[in-house]
Amino acid sequence: MLRHILYADGASRGNPGPAAYGSLVLNHEGEVVAELAGYLDVATNNFAEYYGLITGLEFLHTISAPPLIEIRMDSKLVVEQMSGNWKVKHPDMRALALTARDLLQPFSPTFVWIPREENSKADALANEALDNAANGLLHPIVRRYTS
Repeated sequence: MLRHILYADGASRGNPGPAAYGSLVLNHEGEVVAELAGYLDVATNNFAEYYGLITGLEFLHTISAPPLIEIRMDSKLVVEQMSGNWKVKHPDMRALALTARDLLQPFSPTFVWIPREENSKADALANEALDNAANGLLHPIVRRYTS
């Protein structure tokens, strides 16, 4: 069955500290569809992780993505919360989780926890956004390849 894969990550230098997110979207053939990243100012790593998820989901809404999506993240917290296994206790995280849940419609998502080394591309995107911000470049990174 056709599905897209979303890799999402967040980075915070200081936790809380300067933070950014990264999202990598692949189509059903494993081809990169988009690389997305952005600077978030001062935030926690968990906050940035949720933004990586939300940004990737927002992008999937802009293309003709099939309803099946697999979301791969190295954040056990976000994967377990979004899978309904863990409660979202922090009010700021609850708002982000609700936004992400709304964006999951009309998809049939599967959340998969992966080791950090398997999420290196999304991590690199988040760190690229952090490095750009340190050099005064605050605009989001949006690279579209195929649809």
